[in-house]
Amino acid sequence: MNTTNEALRAFLFDVDGTLSDTERDGHRVAFNQAFEEYGLDWNWDIDTYGKLLAVTGGKERMKYFTENFMDKADIPDNIDTLIPELHQAKTRHYTELLSSGAIPLRPGVERLIKEARDRGYRLAIATTTTPENVTALLTHTLGEEAIDWFEVIAAGDIVPAKKPAPDIYVYAMKEMGLSAEQCIAFEDSENGIKATRGADLCTIITVNSYTHDHDFTGASIVLDQMGEPDQAFSVLDGDADGASYLNCDLVSKLHQQCIRS
Repeated sequence: MNTTNEALRAFLFDVDGTLSDTERDGHRVAFNQAFEEYGLDWNWDIDTYGKLLAVTGGKERMKYFTENFMDKADIPDNIDTLIPELHQAKTRHYTELLSSGAIPLRPGVERLIKEARDRGYRLAIATTTTPENVTALLTHTLGEEAIDWFEVIAAGDIVPAKKPAPDIYVYAMKEMGLSAEQCIAFEDSENGIKATRGADLCTIITVNSYTHDHDFTGASIVLDQMGEPDQAFSVLDGDADGASYLNCDLVSKLHQQCIRS
C-alpha cells in the first residue's frame, strides 16, 4: 500500500463469521430447515457445509451443490425457480433462529463497535449475506437502534460480483466518500481477505472453526477472536504489541503500520 498520511476514519465489517459465528449453527441449520420444508432430502452436515463455504452467496451455494454434489438425474427440473424460493425460506428460518437468541455476537464485537462509535469512527457493513439477515442480526443482538449506527449497509446483490471480488467494499467506500487508506476492514475468511485486498484495504482477521486454516496473506493481524478484557485473544499471525484484546487504539496502530508498509 502506498505511503499516506490519511487518518483512519471508518471501520468496515463483514458479517457472517466475523460479527457472529453464524455459518455452522445459523445459516447451515436454516438451509436444512428450508430443504425439509420443501420436501427435499438434501442435508448439509457440518463437513459438507464447510466445503460449500468456498462459494459465497446462498443462492450461488445451492446451485454449486446441485452441480457438484448431486447426480444430474436427481436435480429437480425446476431448479432455476426453486433456488430463489428456497433462499427466501432459508432467510425466514434464519431470522427465526436469530430472534430466539440462538446466534450471539462473537466475543469483543459489541464492545468494539460501541467504542468505535464513542470515538467518532464511521461504521459500515460489507457482506454477501442479504440485507434482511444483516438487519435481523443487528436488531436481535444490539437492539433496533443499531441499524442507524452503520452509515452504509452494503449487502446481498447490491453489486454484481460477490466476494472474493472487491466490489462490495468498493461500493461501501464510494457511498461513504472515503478512500481505502481511510478505512480498515474486519474479515474472517480467505474469500473475505481477497475482497479487501482487491479493494486495497488494511484488514484484521478473526478466524472461526471453518476458516482457521485459510490463507490470510496480506492481513495486518490474524486473531482467534476480538477478545475482551477478561477473555484474551490468541494471535495467530502478526504483532498485537502486547495487547490482549482488540480495541480502537490497537486497530488504529495496525492501520498506521499497514498504510506505511
